[in-house]
Amino acid sequence: MSDRPQFLTVPTTSEAQSKDPANQKCGRKKTVSFSSMPSEKKISSASDCISFMQAGCELKKVRPNSRIYNRFFTLDADLQALRWEPSKKDPDKAKLDISAVKEIRLGKNTETFRNNGLADQISEDCAFSIIHGENYDSLDLVANSADVANIWVSGLRYLVSRSKQCLDLIEGNQNTPRFAWLSSVFEAADVDGNGIMLEDTAVELIKQLNLALKESKIRLKFKEIQKSKEKLTTRVTKEEFFEAYTELCTRPEVYFLLVQISKNKEYLDANDLMLFLEAEQGVAQITEEMCLDIIRRYEFSEEGQLKGFLAIDGFTRYLLSPECDIFDPAHKKVVQDMTQPLSHYYINSSHNTYLIEDQIRGPADINGYVRALKMSCRSIELDVCDGPDKEPVICNRNSMASPLSFQCVIEVINKLAFVSSEYPLILCLGNHCSIQQQKILVKQMKKTFGSKLYTEAPLPSEAYLPSPEKLKKKIILKGKKLPLGEDLLEGEVTDEDEEAEISRRLSKECLGGPKRSWLCKELSDLVSLCKSVQFTDFESAMKNQNYWEICSFSEAEASRIANECPEDFVNYNKRFLSRIYPSAMRIDSSNLNPQDFWNCGCQIVAMNYQTPGPMMDLHTGWFLQNGGCGYVLRPSVMREEVSYFSANTKGIVPGVSPQVLHVKIISGQNFPKPKGACAKGDVIDPYVCLEIHGIPADCTEQRTKTVQQNSDNPIFDESFEFEINLPELAMIRFVVLDDDYIGDEFIGQCAIPLECLQTGYRHIPLRSFVGDILEHVTLFVHIAITNRSGGGKAQKRSLTARIGMRTRDYTMLRNTSLKIIDDIFKLAVHPLREATDMRENMQNAILSVKELCGLPPITSLKQCILSLSSRLVNSDNVPSVALCMKDNFPYLEPLGTLTDVQKKVLAAYDQMIQESKFLIETADSVHHKIVQCQKAGMELHEELHNLGTREGLKGRKLSKAIESFAWNITVLKGQGDLLRNAKNDAVENMKQVHLACLSCGLSKTGTGSTDAKSKRSLEAIEEKEMGDENGRL
Repeated sequence: MSDRPQFLTVPTTSEAQSKDPANQKCGRKKTVSFSSMPSEKKISSASDCISFMQAGCELKKVRPNSRIYNRFFTLDADLQALRWEPSKKDPDKAKLDISAVKEIRLGKNTETFRNNGLADQISEDCAFSIIHGENYDSLDLVANSADVANIWVSGLRYLVSRSKQCLDLIEGNQNTPRFAWLSSVFEAADVDGNGIMLEDTAVELIKQLNLALKESKIRLKFKEIQKSKEKLTTRVTKEEFFEAYTELCTRPEVYFLLVQISKNKEYLDANDLMLFLEAEQGVAQITEEMCLDIIRRYEFSEEGQLKGFLAIDGFTRYLLSPECDIFDPAHKKVVQDMTQPLSHYYINSSHNTYLIEDQIRGPADINGYVRALKMSCRSIELDVCDGPDKEPVICNRNSMASPLSFQCVIEVINKLAFVSSEYPLILCLGNHCSIQQQKILVKQMKKTFGSKLYTEAPLPSEAYLPSPEKLKKKIILKGKKLPLGEDLLEGEVTDEDEEAEISRRLSKECLGGPKRSWLCKELSDLVSLCKSVQFTDFESAMKNQNYWEICSFSEAEASRIANECPEDFVNYNKRFLSRIYPSAMRIDSSNLNPQDFWNCGCQIVAMNYQTPGPMMDLHTGWFLQNGGCGYVLRPSVMREEVSYFSANTKGIVPGVSPQVLHVKIISGQNFPKPKGACAKGDVIDPYVCLEIHGIPADCTEQRTKTVQQNSDNPIFDESFEFEINLPELAMIRFVVLDDDYIGDEFIGQCAIPLECLQTGYRHIPLRSFVGDILEHVTLFVHIAITNRSGGGKAQKRSLTARIGMRTRDYTMLRNTSLKIIDDIFKLAVHPLREATDMRENMQNAILSVKELCGLPPITSLKQCILSLSSRLVNSDNVPSVALCMKDNFPYLEPLGTLTDVQKKVLAAYDQMIQESKFLIETADSVHHKIVQCQKAGMELHEELHNLGTREGLKGRKLSKAIESFAWNITVLKGQGDLLRNAKNDAVENMKQVHLACLSCGLSKTGTGSTDAKSKRSLEAIEEKEMGDENGRL
C-alpha cells in the first residue's frame, strides 16, 4: 500500500456493517486504520463531518435491557433530524429532532451504559450518547471505531450549537480562517500574481510550514491531485495548494479536540483557550492576557494574532510545543528537599565507568567518564593499577589493553564533576596499586581536586551522613581504611567486595578466605564518609556499623536479601549507604533491573552506561526528575526512623493513598522505520506498549492494537487504567514497536516517573534505542490521575446502590501484644475510621455530581460546574438557580419551580457542598486525635525492648511486636497526612466551584455587589482555614 496521508474517511455501508464492537474485548479492539478506509472524502472540517453523517453508517443502539441492536443512522439533508432504520416504529417516529438534543456525551457516561450487561465488552472510545428532551433521555450508541464516534460527536455538537441559518461552514472550506491564511501565504509566494506556481515552489512552501513532512510525501500528494483531475501540467493552483496542505497537515484527532473545546467553532478564542488550560491542562492562575500571548506566539495567520483566535494549525503547533510536553517543567529544576542525610536519596551511579564496550574485551576509554558526568552521574568507578614510569593507570583488568593515565582521568573528572550537577560526586576507588604508586595517586588527587576533596573525619556524635546540600561541590572517596587507633604507615586490608566475588568465580582458590592487599596511610586518610566494609547480617550491622561505612552487595546477594528480608533491607538503608553492582557473569555488560533494588531503598545501584536497553531507559528516566541533579529523595515511608514498608507488599501501602493513572493513547507522529529493518520496505505496523514499573503490586503491562501500514499519523484511540499503590516509586514507560511476524522491532520509547507527568493533552517526545531524542517523533496522549474511588471500571449497579453497598477499605492497626502500647493505639481506631469516612464521602459526592452530569471521573470540577449550569436553566435559557453563600460556602438556591431532573442534579450538588463543608470543619479535631495517639506511641518507642521483656516477648515475637509498632505509627502518620491533604483539596475545590459558578452567571442578577461579596466570603474561608492550619495542623 502506498504511504499516503492518513485522514478519517467515509466508509462504505458494507465496511461499516462488518465490525461488531459488542464482540470486541477491552484492550484488544479491531483496528481500522485511516489508510485502509476509502479515500472519497477526508475529515478536516465541520462540513466533512456533516457530509459523513448525511451519507450514514451503521451504529449499535444500546438499550438498558442488555440488548444491542444494529441500526443504520443518517442525518437528514435539511440537517433537522437524525433517522435510523430498520425500526418497528413509524418512519416518521424513528427519528430524533436536532432541536430536541441537549448535549452529546463521548464515552460510556449514562445510566444505560452503566447498567447494560454487555457494557464491559464495549470500547469506551467508541461509545457516545445523545441526551435529548426535557427529561434528559439518552440515545446510546456505539460506532465501529473511535474515529467514526468522533465524527458523529463533532458533527452533532456543531449542529446543536448553531441554528440552520448560521451553518456557514457547511457550504465548504473557503470561508474558514485557515483558507484565508493559506490564501495569503500562496499569494505572497506567487510573485507573478497569476494564481499558479511551480510544483517545486509549492513543495518548498509546505515544507516551510510543516518541518516534519518529507519532500517525497508532498510530491506524491500533488501527483495524486493532478491525476484525479487528469492534469498534464505540474503547476499548482491555489485550490490545489490548499487541498494538498489540508490533507497532509490536518491531524483529525487534533481537529476533533479543537471543535470540542471551542464549543464547535473551527478556532479557539482567548476564553476557549483559558478554559482548556484551566480545566483540562491543569494550568493554575491563567489570565486572558496569557492566552492572548500564546495565540500571538503560535497562530500562523496575522489576522488570528491580531483578533485573538487560534486556528487548527496554530493549535497543532501549540500542542507540539514544549509547553505541552508530558514532562512537568517544575522537575527540570531541583524541587526536592536536599537537606536530608545522604542515605535518604537514590544516587545516579555507574559501573565500570571507564568502559564503553563489554567488560571482557572492552578497553578503558576516557569518554566513559565524559558521558557519565554529562548525564549527572554522581557515583563513578576508578579501577587503578600500577602503570609504567611509576604512574598509576586506569584499565580494564580483564583486558589490559589501552590503559588510561590516572592523572588524565582525574583532570577530566575535576573539569566536569559539577557541570551537570553541583551535588557531591562519589569516586568508588578500586585500588590495585603498590604502596609506592598509591602515594603517587594520593598526591595527584590532592593536587588536582584541592579543596573539593572531602577529607573531614566523621563525627561520632552524629547518627546520619551529611546532606547533599552540605556536601555541595565536594568529591567523596569510597574505599578501604586502615584500622582506627593504630598508628600505621601501611597495613593489610581485605580486597574490594566486587573484586573478591570476581576472584571467587574466576579462580578456585577461595578456601583461604577474602583476598587481602596493602594500603598506605595517606590513601586511607583520604577516605572519610564512604569507608568500604563487608556486610555480615542486619542484626550485626544495626548494632555495630558506623553511619559512614558503606557495604557493597553483588546482584545475586542483594536479590536474595530483597526477597527474604525486604523490611530489614529498607530499615538498614535508612541509615547506611548500599551499593549494588551487576553480576560478574554479565560478561556482555548487560544491566540489572534497578527498580528491584530501589524498592528496597538501595541508593547506589551501579549501571553499565555503555549498554542501552530497557533497564538503562528506566535508570535515565528516573534521574530526569529533581532537575536531573543525580539525587532523588526516597518516599517518606522509606526514610522515617519509625515506619514500616515492605517492597513485596501485595496491596495498599500503609499511610499512602493509591491513585489511578488514566492514559489514553491517541495517535503517533512520524514514526521512523526500525533501524536495520528491511523486510517490509518503508511500511511499518506500529503499536504502543505501556509498562508500569514500581513496587511489585504496581508492575503491569498493556498494549494498544496494531495500526496497519501507517507511520505518519497512526490513530490508536485506546484508553487504559492503572492502579498505583506507591506513586512516588512508580514509572511509566511508553514503547512503540513495529508488529512483525519474525519479531517486533523497536521504534522509540520514553520513560517518565509518575511524579513528573503533566495531566491533560500532551505530546511525548520519543527516544531512540541509545537514548537520543528522535526529531519530530512523538506520541499524542491524554493523561489524568485520580484517587482510587474516582477511577476503575463502570459498575453495573445504579450509582446510589454502588455508593451505598461498596465495601469501604479501612487501614487496620496491628496488635503488638504489648498492652500499654495497644491501649494507646485503640484510641486511634475511631478517629481513623472517621478520617476515612470523611474523605470517601466527599470523593463519592463529587463523583455523584460528575456522573449525573454525564462526565467521567477524570473531569475537573470546573468542567463539571460548566456542564451542571447548562442543565439548571429554564425554557428561556435563564438560570433557574442562583449562587448563595451560606457560612462562606457556595450553595445554589432555586429561583422557581425545578424539573425532576434539575432537582436531582441540585440535590447531588448540595450533597457535595455538605460533605466538603463537614470535612473542612471537622478535619482539624480528628487530625488532632490521630496525632496525639501517634505522639503517645512515639514516647514509648525507646522502651519497646524493655516492655517486650516484661511481657515475656523475645526473639521473633519481639521483632514482630516492633514491626507492628512501626506499622501502626506509619498508618497514623499517613492517615493524618491524607486527612490534612483532603482538607486542603476541599478548600481548593470550594474555591474552584465558587469561581466556576460566578463565571457561569449563576450569581444573583441586579446586585452589583454580589460578586464582590461572594469573593470576600471565599477569602474568609481561606483565611479561616489558614488560621486553623497554623494553629492546629
